[in-house]
Amino acid sequence: MIRVLIVDDQMMVREGFSVLLGAMPDIEVVGEAVNGREAVAQVAALRPDVVLMDIRMPELNGIDATREIVAADADAKVLVLTTFDLDEYVYQALRAGASGFLLKDASARQLAEGVRVVAAGEALLAPTVTRRLITEFAKSSAVSPRPPALARIGDLTERETEVLVLIAQGLSNAEIADHLVVAESTIKTHVSRILVKLGLRDRTQAAVFAYEARLVRVGG
Repeated sequence: MIRVLIVDDQMMVREGFSVLLGAMPDIEVVGEAVNGREAVAQVAALRPDVVLMDIRMPELNGIDATREIVAADADAKVLVLTTFDLDEYVYQALRAGASGFLLKDASARQLAEGVRVVAAGEALLAPTVTRRLITEFAKSSAVSPRPPALARIGDLTERETEVLVLIAQGLSNAEIADHLVVAESTIKTHVSRILVKLGLRDRTQAAVFAYEARLVRVGG
């Protein structure tokens, strides 16, 4: 069973997601939180597999809550919920350590699949809207790469750099393997090495970094 914590300051949203996910045979809603501060405490107490995190909440917003949760547990998986697909705060949440995001009007199937993808250790990155979001906010002059990661980018091999660019374009391991005509296991090894060398926690942060470092042309 995938154990999920739902974090949203609106009761109807929490109840709606709880009903939708509770109907899935492989998902269990283990708790709810009404703000980021409560979410941090609930994660520590319940140890959920996935946290569904709203962004705009009182006391502690979803961005800061995500940052605290990930800092306390590097394996924590946060799936951000938002009303708007082009939302600057979602981008900030991705930088803070969220593994991806979903729109609040997602279907039950999309919601459940998103939870499964993140629980499995993958980033919810494939949707075109995610790439558009990253591209949009990578344009900002205020956005700069994380200095430690930027300093280590020269450690990547030519093939690792190529794989990083394809991750940023939203390709899965299987798609990258097809594109480069190699085994999927080889791509998994490259991805692991990229994350270690750049000090990043998952594919989402790798994709964000690729845009910030201008390895991928904005709009390209």
